Amino acid sequence: MANTIAPVRDTVAVALAATVAELAGNPGAWLPRVRLSPVGRWYERLHHDGDREIWLISWLPGQSTGLHDHGGSRGAFAVALGGLRERDLGAVRDVGPGTVRTFGADYVHEVRNVSAAPAVSVHAYSPPLATMNRYDLADGRLVRLVTEDAGQW
Repeated sequence: MANTIAPVRDTVAVALAATVAELAGNPGAWLPRVRLSPVGRWYERLHHDGDREIWLISWLPGQSTGLHDHGGSRGAFAVALGGLRERDLGAVRDVGPGTVRTFGADYVHEVRNVSAAPAVSVHAYSPPLATMNRYDLADGRLVRLVTEDAGQW
């Protein structure tokens, strides 16, 4: 995929990337569902089966995920509207409309809207998220703060 930043090496990642790219590129499918919340990111699960799940997330300026993993799930996300900044332990990337990011089961990152305008993104995970670990970075090392089970987010 021409818009994929991270190398895609497995068929699950390729399928997830194609899913989020296709959905992000079809505003008629998601735009009527979008809500904006001043309290925190707004999100809605669009699809869930035994193999994968797909989420729609909206972000007001300054809203962030904090550092987290995906509990062993692989994933992909595409920015559908606006722009986001992704930070992992090795880099900071600005991710704009049409850009797809993929990641493996052990990936830890933070996603934030650093712009002055709302943003919308589409996320897919396989297997569906069961847990997410939240982290802090202390002296260059990850410190796990909490594990959240599905249903807590």
